[in-house]
Amino acid sequence: MSSTPTSLSSASSTSGEDQGFQLPVKRIKDEAKDLPFFQTSEAYARIMSYIQALNSSVLNKKVSDPLPPSEPINKIVALLDTLDNWIELVPPKADPQRFGNLAFRDYIHMFEDRVSSLLEELLPADLYPAIIEISPYLTQSMGHGTRIDYGSGHELSFVAWLCCLEMIGFLHGRDHPAVVLTVFVRYLELVRKLQRTAQLRDHAFLKPIAIMKPINLEDYSSDYLYFRAIQSIHQTKRGPFHEHSPVLFEISGVQLWSKVNSGMVKMYKAEVLNKFPVVQHLLFGSLLPWRPSDLPDTSAPASAPAPTMATFAPGATARRPI
Repeated sequence: MSSTPTSLSSASSTSGEDQGFQLPVKRIKDEAKDLPFFQTSEAYARIMSYIQALNSSVLNKKVSDPLPPSEPINKIVALLDTLDNWIELVPPKADPQRFGNLAFRDYIHMFEDRVSSLLEELLPADLYPAIIEISPYLTQSMGHGTRIDYGSGHELSFVAWLCCLEMIGFLHGRDHPAVVLTVFVRYLELVRKLQRTAQLRDHAFLKPIAIMKPINLEDYSSDYLYFRAIQSIHQTKRGPFHEHSPVLFEISGVQLWSKVNSGMVKMYKAEVLNKFPVVQHLLFGSLLPWRPSDLPDTSAPASAPAPTMATFAPGATARRPI
């Protein structure tokens, strides 16, 4: 695979001075009509192309592996550090609501008010015209201030923001490993902190079943995103793992990380990009356009069944709780 997906390369051929940037808007309003169109759209193709390129870039790499220095990566991490520091400026309120603390709403409002200045610090001056289009993806990536919630749709917004940064020429294909192993790791730790106040594909000895042993989570969570995610689940949920996370429990019985990796990509398409409640909030503009794709459609049809164990390993049988 090339360092930059074809759809992103063609999309990023214009500079900030001649690209018609625009405030992105919601387009997915009718599940029966708009969701099938989205699955064949240029925006969908660019997002999936970007995700697959990132996935390939970290094959057999650990979070702790040395990466080439990159000023854009360092500046994005500094931006996320700033957002982390802002959490201290909005202490939890004494009267939390049923679904979360109202301080989260104040944090999101503060972020929305300051996002333009943050992006002016991040980007060179010739890319300032893009701020109107890329800032909503970044603000949505932290969660919804009114509903006081966070989910896979907000994470998708962060991926879309990173994708847009590559399309405008701030990030490049050579940054892909650092986008995953440095930027995305930092982002996940930020949103986890905010919420509580495919790397392993051919690993020599760690197998998917390794997540079932707490000592492995302790030893490898700093190196592998998957182990860190499982560790975070154990820190936030109570009860047997097979009860609160049955799908992940079943995946632990798969023999090969390559099957886990490919299955996760299929599940992401089916459970995130192909789910109306998630993508109805996704925004579309000139960088992620609402028009038919320039590439052949590779998405699953809207009527595709939900992923099962067969998604990860054809013929696999369900695991029994230990």
